[in-house]
Amino acid sequence: METIKKLGLLALVLMLGAFTVKSDTLAEGYDIGDVATDFSLKNVDGTMVSLADYKDAKGFLVIFTCNTCPYAVKYEDRIIALDNKYKPKGVPVIAINPNNPSIKSGDSFAKMQVRAKEKGFTFPYLFDDGQQVFPQYGATKTPHVYLLEKTDDGNIVRYIGAIDDNYQDASQVEEKFVENAVDAMLAGEEIKVTKTRAIGCGIKA
Repeated sequence: METIKKLGLLALVLMLGAFTVKSDTLAEGYDIGDVATDFSLKNVDGTMVSLADYKDAKGFLVIFTCNTCPYAVKYEDRIIALDNKYKPKGVPVIAINPNNPSIKSGDSFAKMQVRAKEKGFTFPYLFDDGQQVFPQYGATKTPHVYLLEKTDDGNIVRYIGAIDDNYQDASQVEEKFVENAVDAMLAGEEIKVTKTRAIGCGIKA
């Protein structure tokens, strides 16, 4: 009986340890200056999209977002505006839905296709099938932004965090974190604010 108890306790410790490792992995992700690895994810139009597809890009706005989070929905028009402003300058938006559709059915691939059409998304809206990409980045919220600069050494992380300082009302925004970061990067200047706290819903993993 004592042996069984010990084995049961050992199994519990191992189980908790496994959860801890997973949690730590999700929390770490990329930091400023890290090189972000490429990915190949399915877009709502059925094609596979990688950063390597964008031969002339100067960088990327990789934004983890979704259909169902009220914060993400509030930011949809602003994400479209970011793509319209910076894609012609070589920094397109690449949106990725990290949520597990078995937990959040409104974030299924089919629902993503519907939402992209409804809103007229001007950018790829990719499905993180198997939820392999968002943990690499360390994304925890929707929306969560990663500005990457394309260099000879790879795609370097230059900014991580929120789009701006007011998710509720775009007209009341006082600091446009992402725009300031992209403008500075394109001008070859120092990015003054490189990290902010992402405000949104927790990713459903």
